[in-house]
Amino acid sequence: QVQVVESGGGLVQPGGSLTLSCAASGSGFSINAMGWYRQAPGKERELVARIIPGGRTIYADAVKGRFTISRANAKTVYLRMNSLKPEDTAAYYCNVGGYYGGYDATADYWGQGTQVTVSS
Repeated sequence: QVQVVESGGGLVQPGGSLTLSCAASGSGFSINAMGWYRQAPGKERELVARIIPGGRTIYADAVKGRFTISRANAKTVYLRMNSLKPEDTAAYYCNVGGYYGGYDATADYWGQGTQVTVSS
């Protein structure tokens, strides 16, 4: 089992910045990709940013140029959010994808979410 914990959310004014952190823990699981998704009330969960071990990153068009995903190590990922807008308000979830080396199995794990509210 893999535990995924996010932190760093909060209330910020438009134009401000926040950094979200995600830490995964567990054993027997090899992480391939880590990413951030968000979901606002009444809306579908959507990809924000994703990063793989080779360093390739993917960003949603809505956040490209403002958000930066980075990886401190195999189990820790950050999301730096600059120039925040009210439409960025959502619950942000960390996603961890990988595989169990001793088994022919892949899996995805999710954190509990951290709320980001952008308002003046």
